Amino acid sequence: MFHAAIRPVAFAARAALKPRFAARALSTSTVRLSGHTVVPQVFGEGAKPGEVPTDENQSTGLERLQVLGEIEGVEVFDMAPLPSDRVGTLADPVKVLSYEHDRIIGCTGVPADSHDLLWMNLTDKKVSRCPECGSVYKLDYQGATEEELHAAHAH
Repeated sequence: MFHAAIRPVAFAARAALKPRFAARALSTSTVRLSGHTVVPQVFGEGAKPGEVPTDENQSTGLERLQVLGEIEGVEVFDMAPLPSDRVGTLADPVKVLSYEHDRIIGCTGVPADSHDLLWMNLTDKKVSRCPECGSVYKLDYQGATEEELHAAHAH
């Protein structure tokens, strides 16, 4: 009687541990079905046995993109400082180019390095003012509009 009561519990526990479907990597499926033969390398090949790996060998993701860009002589990320030759005002803010709707910027004052670095979240909805020097910054969105995005994804 006791074994008959435990057996259904054991079967239920074992059934809960079994996978309900077989999963396979989507990356191999999409590459195989799309007709592409080259898989993009987001992972470095690693170092050979007995060697110390370089950044090119072991970098992944965005860091790999930046390393490969430096090898090709392309600056992937805009690291140029914002113009600090003038104080931005509400009528004439300092424009910050961006392909996203928000960006984190740092202000060191006008003239440059007149105060400690202060970080601000800048969005395309409103301007931001530095609390230390009062300089005003405005995001200049360069990305695709909503209509362009919908047209690109229309089937």
